[in-house]
Amino acid sequence: MRVLIVGANGHVGRLLIKQLLAKGDEPIAGLRPEEDGEDWEDQGITVRRIDLLEKPERIASTMMDTEAIIFAAGSGGRTRDDMTLLIDLDGAVKTMQAAEIAGVQRFLMISMLFAEDRNRWADPLKPLYVAKFYADNWLVHQTHLDYTIVQPGALSFHPGTGLVKSDPLAVGSISREDLARFLVAALHAPETIGKTVPLLSGDQSIKQVIDQL
Repeated sequence: MRVLIVGANGHVGRLLIKQLLAKGDEPIAGLRPEEDGEDWEDQGITVRRIDLLEKPERIASTMMDTEAIIFAAGSGGRTRDDMTLLIDLDGAVKTMQAAEIAGVQRFLMISMLFAEDRNRWADPLKPLYVAKFYADNWLVHQTHLDYTIVQPGALSFHPGTGLVKSDPLAVGSISREDLARFLVAALHAPETIGKTVPLLSGDQSIKQVIDQL
């Protein structure tokens, strides 16, 4: 499957490309216009320049030959709140609109745990929760995409174990490596379509969690 990773130079984006290659898929590295893509090109990976501040029609032109999209982009912790809204919210929505324009049906979204529950939003991440809340709702209610929303707990740099759990009431963390593994598995699992999946480190295999959805 040809899969466009929006935000490929991020920590999770890089792991996604590694996992997709291991699965036999063909990842496409979606990068900001100013980012260096030479490393990906040296590995034979196609690079697409995606400006999330552009209009959806322009973003769609980078997607015409892809079969799925994973939205892994973010404004980052060092930007102001306005960029959180422009990238994590409006950029995500424009990517969804672009996918529909380009005819790409499969769409995976990285959200965050408790994004749908305002009572669980904590400072200083409230602007990011707001962005994820409205982006997730747009994906579910305003598109016809075959979506999967994954809501990870706090992301760690620990090595992945391949053991996870999906518990809407639990708190905790998950390694970026296991998040990437789950996303790639979900991409190929039709039973994840139309599902929102809280995800934490746990004691079940990724297959077991998917089978229980």
